[in-house]
Amino acid sequence: MAFDKKLLEIVACPVCKGKLEYDKEAQQLICKFDKLAYPITEGIPVLLENRATSLVTE
Repeated sequence: MAFDKKLLEIVACPVCKGKLEYDKEAQQLICKFDKLAYPITEGIPVLLENRATSLVTE
């Protein structure tokens, strides 16, 4: 099942409520402000803070 890009108009980052960007290759939604990536499972975005992965590399 493919992710419907129309959802990007209504979904927001659960942490900062900001816009999310779709990463088709990695199948995730990215919040550039919080530097978090939310997975997309079977076409459904999992917008739970505890399921997000950090994009910050130390």
